[in-house]
Amino acid sequence: MAGNGNESTGGDFSFSAAAARDALPRITTEKGGKSPGPADVCQDDIAPRVNFQTIDELHSLQKKRSAPTTPLRDGSASGVSGTSGPTTPVSSETMLQSVSASLASLTRETGPKLIRGDPTSAAKVAHVPVTPTSLPAADVSDSGLKFTHILHNLSPAELYEQAIKFEKGSFVTSTGALATLSGAKTGRSPKDKRVVKDDTTEAELWWGKGSPNIEMDEKTFLVNRERAVDYLNSLDKVFVNDQYLNWDPENKIKVRIVSARAYHSLFMHNMCIRPTPEELENFGTPDFTIYNAGKFPCNRFTHYMTSSTSVDINLGRREMVILGTQYAGEMKKGLFGVMHYLMPKRKILSLHSGCNMGKDGDVALFFGLSGTGKTTLSTDHNRYLIGDDEHCWSEAGVSNIEGGCYAKCIDLARDKEPDIWNAIKFGTVLENVVFDEHTREVDYTDKSVTENTRAAYPIEYIPNSKIPCVGPHPKNVILLACDAFGVLPPISKLNLAQTMYHFISGYTALVAGTEEGVKEPRATFSACFGAAFIMLHPTKYAAMLAEKMQAQGATGWLVNTGWSGGSYGTGSRIKLAYTRKIIDAIHSGSLLNASYRKTDIFGLEIPNEVEGVPSEILEPINAVSQIDSRKHIYFLLMKLTPLFDIFGYVCLVQWPDKMAYEDTLLKLAGLFKSNFETFTSHKIGDDGKLTEEILAAGPNF
Repeated sequence: MAGNGNESTGGDFSFSAAAARDALPRITTEKGGKSPGPADVCQDDIAPRVNFQTIDELHSLQKKRSAPTTPLRDGSASGVSGTSGPTTPVSSETMLQSVSASLASLTRETGPKLIRGDPTSAAKVAHVPVTPTSLPAADVSDSGLKFTHILHNLSPAELYEQAIKFEKGSFVTSTGALATLSGAKTGRSPKDKRVVKDDTTEAELWWGKGSPNIEMDEKTFLVNRERAVDYLNSLDKVFVNDQYLNWDPENKIKVRIVSARAYHSLFMHNMCIRPTPEELENFGTPDFTIYNAGKFPCNRFTHYMTSSTSVDINLGRREMVILGTQYAGEMKKGLFGVMHYLMPKRKILSLHSGCNMGKDGDVALFFGLSGTGKTTLSTDHNRYLIGDDEHCWSEAGVSNIEGGCYAKCIDLARDKEPDIWNAIKFGTVLENVVFDEHTREVDYTDKSVTENTRAAYPIEYIPNSKIPCVGPHPKNVILLACDAFGVLPPISKLNLAQTMYHFISGYTALVAGTEEGVKEPRATFSACFGAAFIMLHPTKYAAMLAEKMQAQGATGWLVNTGWSGGSYGTGSRIKLAYTRKIIDAIHSGSLLNASYRKTDIFGLEIPNEVEGVPSEILEPINAVSQIDSRKHIYFLLMKLTPLFDIFGYVCLVQWPDKMAYEDTLLKLAGLFKSNFETFTSHKIGDDGKLTEEILAAGPNF
């Protein structure tokens, strides 16, 4: 073997060290070099000398402390005092004391000892001063001797780090979103949600048949609260979010969320309204507090408990306790229920609706259950989005309750929902989705974990969102129904009593299932289009809606986004393009001047024409008379037309005969009547006349 003119045999490497030194070019130094340090020593002159001696010091320089945007209460501009090291500003001490009070056990005289900051950080942090307890030393628990670290209003980047480091199942997707898992529960647990029934709530809330409010007593709530607080206090760290509900500055609600997971903290960071630094410094005592100990189960032997999950609301204490479920939607919808109680007390109507506004300031409300197209139709590139789910209607106009959107992701596609698709980026929480283990690209069609995959993102991620999320009084109130029976017209104008009737009913229809041969649709009614979240009797919300609509001259509309020309299995889904034309006509005001005709049974007013919509689909019974002479074409089309749009089948078929239509219409009318029996005994107003008007506005047969 040859190398540098020398030979080596038999594995003799004794020459190699000297030979290698001679073979390499010598490093020469420049005497008296520009870089500081001893002469004749090799220096790197490219970069200036650094100000650290160890790798830990280097890491300490990587992050700088945020400067306060408002003066501290002691008048200083810095949190450093003397030579004692970093200290906590007075406002932070106040925050820690407030959180300590929130986490206080009811059986001890003081709250836990709190430290602000990550327990894994080596930096010195200040802690909340705790007044010594007067209890005997023997009564002091181990948890009372420890410090709990508080991670207060962390940024999305900080929460990403916490989730990825410490929460199994947290990953960054290819678009930058945080993918996470909600554990065993991938949806809400309505049968495990309870409200404390006391003298006040017994008189004010809706109880009994049809009500979502399941009662519990004060003592049981306190038992669960103690269990949740003890669990949170046992942790090394907890996440605390201080945020707001309601964009109306005169009626915003301060909420505090204490949780054990970064996932929950980021979720609520997105869904609630994010305070400015100035607002956060002066936040004070919250109006409502959530204790999310969802990783820890409730005691199933506790009174009223039927499982290891319990979601408890105490309106008197303004508190909510979560045990045994990590599904983040429980927090969002729990607070929505609270707003359904608090806002009507201020004569403000809380609504489960979408809301958008035209360039001329005309506002529309969209009500609808799952699958009706509420999100799709309220998201319009030609209009500003005020919100997609929860709103208030006050004397000043409408306002979004939330600071974000919570969108379904199953079968999400860029071409069908571009705004939602593009909103899934850094800062967004993706719940229970499946992604490629190498590329981290999400497969939105995969239901391996659950069909209820979700994305939670700030509302400003939608390009045409209106910030702040407020608007003037609505001009149009649009009730959406996906009628799988195929007997409701695509568009109907409602009078005030009809609006109240259909608002209270909250109708849509679902297909019974995907089993072979099962094609019978199933009617679903949800009072006020959100029965799971309302606190008061539905007629109270309906009366407030009617009062506001009458005062502002708003018009009610019933829009069927479901089937036409027959029920599911024989008819076809109304084209989305037609529905959009109908909504455009509502926004433009052209339907106010249209001519109408009234239907039998439901007494709905149907326009004779809508620009861009075939006249034959506007009234289902008209489609019947045109099919008698060409039934063979109908059956041929059923076999040869596998065309779909975003909502399902394109509209090419009609009812096979008039008798089938009338039988189905009477069947649906009977279901409406049966559902409304729950509300007939409740009187609205002193004389009950309004109740009679609403009942008369229903189907008549």
